[in-house]
Amino acid sequence: MQINGRRLVSGVVISLLAILCLAGGTTAAASAPPAGHLDGPPGDITAELSAIPGLTVVSDQVLPTQPNYRYYDLEFRQAIDHHHPEKGTFEQRLWLLHKSVDRPMVLFTTGYNLYKAPAALSEPTTILDADQLSVEQRYFSPSRPVPTDWSKLTIWQAATDHHTIVSAFKRIYHGKWIETGGSKGGMTAVYHRRFYPYDVDATVAYVAPDNTDVNDNSAYDEFFATVGTPQCRAALNGLQQEALDRRADMEKLMAAAATARNLHYTVFGSMDRAYERNILHFRWAFWQSHTVNDCAGIPDRTASTEAVYAYIDSVEDFSSNSDESTDTNEFVPYHYQASTQLGGPYPSFSYLTGLRYPGVYGQPEFVPRDIPVPAFDPTVMPDIDRWVRTSSCHLMFLYAANDPWGGAKPFRLGPGSRDSYWYDVAGQDHIAALISVLPAPPTRPGGSHAAALGPASHRPTRRRPPPHRRSGLEVRLGRPVLEMHEVLLVVMRVVDHP
Repeated sequence: MQINGRRLVSGVVISLLAILCLAGGTTAAASAPPAGHLDGPPGDITAELSAIPGLTVVSDQVLPTQPNYRYYDLEFRQAIDHHHPEKGTFEQRLWLLHKSVDRPMVLFTTGYNLYKAPAALSEPTTILDADQLSVEQRYFSPSRPVPTDWSKLTIWQAATDHHTIVSAFKRIYHGKWIETGGSKGGMTAVYHRRFYPYDVDATVAYVAPDNTDVNDNSAYDEFFATVGTPQCRAALNGLQQEALDRRADMEKLMAAAATARNLHYTVFGSMDRAYERNILHFRWAFWQSHTVNDCAGIPDRTASTEAVYAYIDSVEDFSSNSDESTDTNEFVPYHYQASTQLGGPYPSFSYLTGLRYPGVYGQPEFVPRDIPVPAFDPTVMPDIDRWVRTSSCHLMFLYAANDPWGGAKPFRLGPGSRDSYWYDVAGQDHIAALISVLPAPPTRPGGSHAAALGPASHRPTRRRPPPHRRSGLEVRLGRPVLEMHEVLLVVMRVVDHP
């Protein structure tokens, strides 16, 4: 078979997805259309969508930037508490980009609100030429019940939201489903699979952190001690210290900007507290969205106060800790979850002097005081991690080596991770499209997952064990990229049949 062209790429992917996960010696049947699915030709997709119980078609149109898709703005009625659906509902916002019911469906779990443009396609959607269903995470505005019972914001409740949505849409979309998301969206995709492993056929999770022990921050300290170059690390640390040394003059600039933009800092308690948190986060924010190539632009410690302020503001906006910002307003659901189940990073700042507010870097600082925050549950993330290592299948983890979120505490595959891949891509940051820069993987993974494998540019071996015996493969490389069809052949573990 000659390997080129879109038709073959799609065929390769669909061939992979025909392989079903095995668990406990039984074959999962979740890919089959659920009972009560619509029979016959697809007909008018708008009518079929309108026939889904609980789904409202708010609007539909063809977007100029995606003329091959039909875009639907949708609302789906969800139970506030899936344990007690009789206790109320809320409307969850969805965006559908529909091409054909014959295409694969990519479930794009944002983990936040629907922050991208409606026409934005995820990387798997583009590769697969697929339909895409984007889901706003529960409790992110406007997908929030009023009044709001924050105790119902848990990973199980959110996973059940996604399970309910997938079950409903499989009435129409009977093909293969792939779930994807980045950062918290990648975490959300994994959590969904933990509780409903057969809702989708495969998961592609980008830069998804896995914080199984919130009291152990040594991984973050090791990351910041080794990322980039010694010169770049010293420049970032030095600029942080300089900003603390010039706190009074820097805060005058911050206050002037706050006055001009009518910003307030009551959630953090004061502008001084918000300023300190901003300086602490500067180093993290740099590596999240920059690479070592950007290190040359860091001002030295002799730069003017205005230059130091402007540079830090360009990396970590000083308004980001204001009451009006996204972090302290729209992202409250994230900070609540980080404070109760997900955990958050707290690297050491022992290299800095002049700090005034112990604990100011923590996630609870962003949660308004009128929202009750229960004690953190330390059992939740270890349960997810254990499932990934012992019972998961068809997972693909993509990490950027320069990104502190996943670079420090990533998910890892284990002996029970079947038909799964893990990549750490050198030189990339938190927002990179990582499949397009995947390195060439090795031919033979052997019987277990491996790290730091040597160079290889071979095609997958023809002979392979049954799906339920294949363990995961970890690749930590930074080599030239493959052609996209070669990437798919390897990522999807599909052999080239003669």
